Amino acid sequence: MSQVSITAGRILLGLYFLLPGLMKAAAPEQTIAYMESHQIAFAAPLMWFSAAVNIVGGLLLISGRHVRLVAYGCVIYVLLVNFMLHDFWSMEEAMVDRERQNFVKNLGILAGLLVLAGFSPARGLSPAGWWRSDKSVSAQPFT
Repeated sequence: MSQVSITAGRILLGLYFLLPGLMKAAAPEQTIAYMESHQIAFAAPLMWFSAAVNIVGGLLLISGRHVRLVAYGCVIYVLLVNFMLHDFWSMEEAMVDRERQNFVKNLGILAGLLVLAGFSPARGLSPAGWWRSDKSVSAQPFT
């Protein structure tokens, strides 16, 4: 049963990144405007990079490929988003509650990513078998 829980959690975390990535790609103006309102330099290229990271990372988590590496990458992404875009400590009073809630919610996501990374097998970066799931690769010796 624990493997079912880990798989379900991995898929849900993947969806948490995939769906916003698709929404960013579909309506980039909103995300760019939000980033610019936080004085993020190079907002447009960073938004596209963020969308790509969300989509690719989400798909890799859902498909069970390079889970440990992707989970740690998502941890870095969540930390950057939290401190750059959900900086409730520097906002006017009207925005503080919402942004504090987003900040704390993201800490929960970050905790889930760390747990997932801790339960996922280490996998070497190699072009051989890159498309195979972590489960099928960990069942075979590294070559």
